[in-house]
Amino acid sequence: MAERLSIGELGRRTGCKVVTIRYYERIGLLDEPDRGEGGHRIYERAHLDRLSFIRRARDLGFSHEEIRSLLTLSTGPAAGPCQAVDHVAADHLEAVRAKISDLRRLEKTLVSVLDQCGRTTVDACCVLDALRAPSAEDGARPAFVSAV
Repeated sequence: MAERLSIGELGRRTGCKVVTIRYYERIGLLDEPDRGEGGHRIYERAHLDRLSFIRRARDLGFSHEEIRSLLTLSTGPAAGPCQAVDHVAADHLEAVRAKISDLRRLEKTLVSVLDQCGRTTVDACCVLDALRAPSAEDGARPAFVSAV
């Protein structure tokens, strides 16, 4: 007999919240399951496998659209080439590296601001002064940012 799971059990086994499972159904990442006599969702092994895939992909930072692409590609011929999958993963890796670069710049900025702080009073706080300074959208950059 096929494995039958409640939404709660599916959530426990995958580490997903019930609301997240329903959301994935609503946006089409997870197929809607059959319903039992009382209208309760009845999930099968295929749902568990797919949701586990989605969860692992989300843990790696893939977007919903990237996951949708990977899921579509994963249902293609098993012996087919995986260049399209590699392309999605390579694009994602490039985005991750860009985020890492941005985070390193943020880190340098915060270190610089904290290093400049005299730790005197709130009125003379370098950190608060930096946050009050005009933003880049205003055409100005705080002095500590231009050094980074």
